[in-house]
Amino acid sequence: MNLFRNRNFNIFLAVQALSVAGDSFSTVAIPLLVLHATGSVVQMGLLTGLSGAASLVTGVFAGHLVDRVDRRRLLIGCDLARAALYAAIPLVWMAGPQIWLLYVIVPLGAALGMVFQVAYVAVVPSLVEPDQITQANGRLYAIYAVGGIGGPALVGVISQAFGPVVAIGVDAVTFVVSALGLMLIRLRPAAAAPADRGGLLEGARFLWRHPVMRSLTILLTFFIFLTAGVDDVLIYHLKHDLGQNDDAVGLVLACAAVGAIVGAPLIGRIRKAIGFGNTWVSATTLSGLAMGGVGLATGVPAVAVLMALFVLGTAVAGICSQSFRQEVTPSHLLGRVTAAFWTVHYVLGPAGAALLTLGAAEYGVATVTVVAGAGCVLVSLSGLLTPMRRPLPPS
Repeated sequence: MNLFRNRNFNIFLAVQALSVAGDSFSTVAIPLLVLHATGSVVQMGLLTGLSGAASLVTGVFAGHLVDRVDRRRLLIGCDLARAALYAAIPLVWMAGPQIWLLYVIVPLGAALGMVFQVAYVAVVPSLVEPDQITQANGRLYAIYAVGGIGGPALVGVISQAFGPVVAIGVDAVTFVVSALGLMLIRLRPAAAAPADRGGLLEGARFLWRHPVMRSLTILLTFFIFLTAGVDDVLIYHLKHDLGQNDDAVGLVLACAAVGAIVGAPLIGRIRKAIGFGNTWVSATTLSGLAMGGVGLATGVPAVAVLMALFVLGTAVAGICSQSFRQEVTPSHLLGRVTAAFWTVHYVLGPAGAALLTLGAAEYGVATVTVVAGAGCVLVSLSGLLTPMRRPLPPS
């Protein structure tokens, strides 16, 4: 069936575009809320690190859960729970700033987000044919990017006019609408799974035994360590170094999403032309070079262009690696393999976010972005020395 005529996939595509727009609200509004209330980039980094730690802990059981329950109902439940959590922020904030509440809600939201993301990856092969997975992921990334353009721009305007707490309230509404949309889709029945009771370790064993997945997991662990705090540092650079207001932050992040729109439709052809390994290495090298230049940029247009290139590289690399994982992993293991993959390569993310923001406060954004960008390029080029470099069958 042609993807454009696949009703279930197209509904899924639409509600996920809305969901990612909502995610961008919290991604931008919560750091702005912290910055408005405390003026501290370190607290922004701590919250980002805590969020990453919550995702890491959740990954231990998320895959087992996704492989054992109805995946559609799980997605709906995660959306409704996140709606309730984020709705609590504006309600409690009516009595005045309550920073402690963010240290409760943000990790819980991240944990639910981790479960949602694992389930989302496992659901895609149940919506499309096997030879359409890369194309489907490309469309999802492109539609996500469209939502990502409107989301940050809108949150910047709302935050500037009404404050970031109102933007977080809008975020809660988007999760409700997403849940209602998910109720309309139907998944293709999965093949009967073998009787096994392995949890995260079962997924980790699969990753370790597969030479390409093993290499990819190790490289991404270090890549994410170096880039986990990039949004916080970007916001700090625009607000502190360049003296911009909240709507400029939203505009830059919206422009950055253009990178995903450009990259997503090209990924299938690029991968077929130069192979999985070369595609991933080229894309992550581009991201590293762009990140290195962000802190050196002294104007908003230059920052926007560099962030668009950064997102272009991460989008192409992300689509490529996710599609490959979905293609080589048996359906009954996909939740656990995805959870193990993300849990392992996010293990250093919280520390990376904390160090990046601490470094920005101590040594300046320019220094930390150049160092982190150079590290990303070295990690990326290391992929040429691994089994990822070998020719692989076309997607």
